[in-house]
Amino acid sequence: MFQLLLKILPSRVAYAHCDVPCGIYDPKPAQLAAATMLKMTEILGEAGSDEHKRTRATLTKEEHGRILKHELGILWSDYFKPEHLDKFPDLHDKFWRAMKQTSQVKQTVDAEAAKDLVARVDEIAEIFVQTKS
Repeated sequence: MFQLLLKILPSRVAYAHCDVPCGIYDPKPAQLAAATMLKMTEILGEAGSDEHKRTRATLTKEEHGRILKHELGILWSDYFKPEHLDKFPDLHDKFWRAMKQTSQVKQTVDAEAAKDLVARVDEIAEIFVQTKS
C-alpha cells in the first residue's frame, strides 16, 4: 500500500524546526556552533602547512557557520515576538550583526572576529534567557 501511495503522490523531504510551532527553542546549538567556529579558526592559525588539518578545520568551520545561521534564523523568525522587541528594541540589529559576523568568520582566519561572534551569540542567548523567565 505504501509503495502505491509513493507512486501516486509525489513526495519531497522537508526539513524544519519548527513552523508547527513546537515551542522547543534553545540558543545552545547556536552557541556551540559559534564556539566551534572560534576553535576551528584557532586551529587554522596553528596548522601551518598541514593541508589535511587545514582542510578539515576549514570544512568544519564552514559547516558550523551554516548551522549557526540556521539556528539564529529559527530563534529570530520563530521564537522572538513583538513583545520581546518592546523590551529589547535593538534585537533585530543584534541578529543582523550576528549573521553578518558569521559570514565574516567564515571568510577569514581572524580569531578576534571569531571571539566577537561568540560574544554576539552569547548576548542573544542571554536575551533569550531573560525572555524565558
